[in-house]
Amino acid sequence: MKQFNDENFLLQTPTAERLYHEYAEKMPIIDYHCHLIPEYVASNHRFENLSKIWLEGDHYKWRAMRTNGVDERFCTGKDTTDWEKFEKWAETVPYTMRNPLYHWTHLELKTAFGVDKLLNPSTAKEIYDHCTEMLQKPEYYARGLMQHYNVETVCTTDDPVDSLEHHIKVKNDGFAVKMLPTWRPDKAMAVENPAEFRAYMDKLAEVSGVEIKHFADVIAALKKRHDFFEEVGCRLSDHGIEEFYAEDYTPAEIESIFDKVYGGKELTAEEIAKFKTAMMVEFAIMDHDSGWTQQFHYGAIRNNNSRMMKQLGPDTGFDSIGDFTVAKKMSKFLDMLASKDKLGKTIIYNLNPRDNELVATMLGNFQDGRYGAGKIQFGSGWWFLDQKDGMEKQMNALSCLGLLSRFVGMLTDSRSFLSYPRHEYFRRTLCNLIGNDVENGLLPASEIDFIGKEIVSKVCYGNAKEYFKF
Repeated sequence: MKQFNDENFLLQTPTAERLYHEYAEKMPIIDYHCHLIPEYVASNHRFENLSKIWLEGDHYKWRAMRTNGVDERFCTGKDTTDWEKFEKWAETVPYTMRNPLYHWTHLELKTAFGVDKLLNPSTAKEIYDHCTEMLQKPEYYARGLMQHYNVETVCTTDDPVDSLEHHIKVKNDGFAVKMLPTWRPDKAMAVENPAEFRAYMDKLAEVSGVEIKHFADVIAALKKRHDFFEEVGCRLSDHGIEEFYAEDYTPAEIESIFDKVYGGKELTAEEIAKFKTAMMVEFAIMDHDSGWTQQFHYGAIRNNNSRMMKQLGPDTGFDSIGDFTVAKKMSKFLDMLASKDKLGKTIIYNLNPRDNELVATMLGNFQDGRYGAGKIQFGSGWWFLDQKDGMEKQMNALSCLGLLSRFVGMLTDSRSFLSYPRHEYFRRTLCNLIGNDVENGLLPASEIDFIGKEIVSKVCYGNAKEYFKF
């Protein structure tokens, strides 16, 4: 019987063990999409206790706790202590078996703090006190943890109006880990609420120094911010969308729609779709001309629970997988850019696993050797899919319908400085998948060195290094 969470965790064959330990384990981490708080890196934040670094803002854990019957006050409440929240999490952990949270929890405890014990009510206080004590040491401050996990580069997620002062400070400090911004301009195309859109335009005008009266002014202001982001080291954009937008439009239509919403009037569904299409095209052209990579995370239905949305706000654990029909619009949007020769490097992440083969086949329509290998990428298993089963399904679809060997690999998509073992989790899953194929005669054992060097190590690190050129 294999042991839980030992050195060969998730590795089911000798070949998988060899691939992981010889080719994957020691690779540096390029975490090209995350939600770390840049201020924490800039200030080298010290976490007061294990709850502060582990539970605050973690909607994955909150969803599990609620499902386990834990009252909301122990998830997001202000009248409970950090220890009380942790105690409820420890009560929940044994019931998360077969949920990826069980694996992540024990990987993080082991790799960060050297804790091999299972977390449950009887071990909770010992583990909490031990980890909290370690967190007071400088090597467990924010920067120390990044270096502990051999992180080379992280890309945060930032609004065009952000000052990026924390990124600039980290660079000026000469910190060994690169922290680069990522351009996330979702609010600039959020015309569903005219008042909020106008308020955002006012902020954009202020930080860009461009007076905004017409649609062309919006693009000019955003271009100035885009240039500023590039100066600070940005090489990626990211867009969180329910579905792709690909409506036909004319410049006159977009100017008229902008005038209407900027004046405070509600738009029709058709007008909203046309405006979002125009904005996505403009963003994509900026990215192409700057040599950036654009990312599209699509398919989430957000804020489903209106009562809890009013109480807690967004990103608190009330989102789910959507079932949008996207193939035609995705194809048309990409072609709108390709027809102008303005389609740059692109990564597409789906949230519904039924779209795996759809995305994997869409990539091949727009690959272009002028950009090097794998210009259009199938993003790693995202959000609800960033677990063993989801990652295997994504890699199997990519393997069958594209080139797994050119995949840029894993990211944390996390706000936590303890989430880097997700890269280890992915690497172990990758090595197990390929190792099983070798053991079963589906891949030649004679090519194990090529597989290790040219596929495993590059999917874990080398492809991202070459693709993003940070």
